[in-house]
Amino acid sequence: MRGVEVPARTEDFTADPVELFFDLGYVFAFSQLVGVLIHDPSWTGVGKVALLFGLLWLPWQQLTWSANAVSGNGRTVRVIFLAATAISVPMAASTSSALGAGGPLFAVTLALIMGLGFWIQSLGVDGDEAGRTVRRWVAPNAVAVAILLAGAFVEGEARVVLWLVTAVIVVGAMVAAGRGEWLIRSGHMAERHGLIVIVALGEVIVAIGIPVVEALEADEGLSGQTITALAASGVFAALLWWSYFDRPSPALEHRGEQLDSGNERGRYVRDVYTAAHAPLVAGIILAAAALEEIALHPGDPVDLGFRLMLAGGLALGVLGVGLAVWSAFHVVAKERVVAGLAITVLVLAAGSVAGVTLLLAVVAIVFASLVVEHVRIER
Repeated sequence: MRGVEVPARTEDFTADPVELFFDLGYVFAFSQLVGVLIHDPSWTGVGKVALLFGLLWLPWQQLTWSANAVSGNGRTVRVIFLAATAISVPMAASTSSALGAGGPLFAVTLALIMGLGFWIQSLGVDGDEAGRTVRRWVAPNAVAVAILLAGAFVEGEARVVLWLVTAVIVVGAMVAAGRGEWLIRSGHMAERHGLIVIVALGEVIVAIGIPVVEALEADEGLSGQTITALAASGVFAALLWWSYFDRPSPALEHRGEQLDSGNERGRYVRDVYTAAHAPLVAGIILAAAALEEIALHPGDPVDLGFRLMLAGGLALGVLGVGLAVWSAFHVVAKERVVAGLAITVLVLAAGSVAGVTLLLAVVAIVFASLVVEHVRIER
């Protein structure tokens, strides 16, 4: 390899390929969450997934903030990320059983990834104000990680309570950390959160592909309703992509770059990305479970649980984008709110409607809202 010429490693604050490689573990983890929803489409199942998603969100955010403070193309950082990626595989595999037998493995792997994130973060700071901010952030998080690990070795409600305490401590630390001075590269934050949105949208594609695999393996072929449901699901995913990447994503990045101080940028990233993108990504996962059920049984009426998942997923998506836009610009995405309310009414009233028909109606409402929004803003 001596003759292979490599350019000098310089500061590069776009997302390094190793960060995207780390996200692949979350493709696996998100698929496990969808599996939990499919097998338990109840409030209990949704509650379990909400808790597990919140815990999965913590190490992903930790590594994103950590890589934001240092150059991602350095070999030390890349090695740490590769170690985190290897750990993320058993983490993802134990996600669906985390509240049962898989709890210890899930908690230990999460704790290890959080620890690697703290290590990366320490590489980018010294004894200045930014260094003190990082230390004030790590201290309560270390307590949260200890409680996370303790929760893994108890069972039932005790585990749920301890893991909820873990999440509360981290959220409290996040709110407090907004007062500190942070090293923030807005472009990197925007790119990383755009990537995790794409990872979640990828789960939609995986979910709607399941009926194709099962039908072809059984030599049954694909019915016209199944093909229609698959096409509608693909359009649905494309509209979700457009609703985020066409206007909100570049606008949010641009707004972050206009802020001057590290304190302002820290609060901005905390509110617009860390907080607001959590319901957005969770909503996509929730909708993916409903889409899988519709694609599996396109001609049947959709059970109330899955209809609520579809409406709830879209509502969370509207909430996430709405919170981000409000935090950045103090404006309300009116058409999206109206569309969310219309879809909620539709799914509640569509108890006897075939799944494929319901999905086509939802797609039509989402499409119309985006067109109206575009025409209003452009004029």
